[in-house]
Amino acid sequence: MSIAITGATGQLGSRVIQHLLNKHVAADDIIAVVRDKEKASSLVDIGVEVRHGDYDHPDTLENVFAGVDKLFFVSSPYNDDTRRIVQHANVVKAARDAGVKHIVYTSYAFAEESTIALAHVHLATEQAIRTTAIPFTFLRNSLYTEIFVNPALGASVENGAVVTNTGKGRLNTVTRNDLALAAATVLVEDGHENKTYTLVAHKTWSFDTLAQILSDIAGKTIVHKAVSLEEEIEILKKAGLPEHLVFMFSGIYQAISEGEISRTSEDLQKLIGTPTPLEETVKRSLLSEE
Repeated sequence: MSIAITGATGQLGSRVIQHLLNKHVAADDIIAVVRDKEKASSLVDIGVEVRHGDYDHPDTLENVFAGVDKLFFVSSPYNDDTRRIVQHANVVKAARDAGVKHIVYTSYAFAEESTIALAHVHLATEQAIRTTAIPFTFLRNSLYTEIFVNPALGASVENGAVVTNTGKGRLNTVTRNDLALAAATVLVEDGHENKTYTLVAHKTWSFDTLAQILSDIAGKTIVHKAVSLEEEIEILKKAGLPEHLVFMFSGIYQAISEGEISRTSEDLQKLIGTPTPLEETVKRSLLSEE
């Protein structure tokens, strides 16, 4: 059985490949689809077949999925949502034309009810995949924990405060590694065809929780300072973020404050067991800064 992974050198795709290898999938049964083959030299060294494919260029996708049984389709990282829909359509058409037998797509949790702009991209892509009549599995992923828990928290420890406009809003985030493990599990098992899994944490956390964890680790008091949406936008601008990222993050934070990211599901736990605790992710993040 051949398994193709798009975005294979990215943070999610590379982890999926590692989990497949850990599950004893032979390296020569894995096809890594990448934009830059030079970045995939380590995959070539272990026996993974590397093929060039670019979502923006349909001609590079015409033969890239030839002979593929299962396709793990990682959504585009671009911030231009209209462009992303076109890119995804290119991949879906190429998969259909190549006769791929099963598409596993990284979608977004609770997309129908979401106010976050990226949800529209994922819903459109799901519908495109359905038009092919290829069996699918939609992995409706949470936001990554690493969006909020990363080495930048070191500044919050230094300043004694985590500053957001999220209020008491709670998050159902999951680490990339846990989502990659779930994807690898679906790829190696039978019985996941035409199913949709909502891969969010079964327990939520808040930025008050995060501040307490930071306090415990640092041995000093770290508080969560709540600000308005307008203040948050100014903070993001002063941090030097491009305008599109200011818009994206302020929108995500606002959605958190309104409770959109707080819904839970048991799907992830059923696939991989207990997800990585937030405390562990925070410790790893702070250590990576040192």
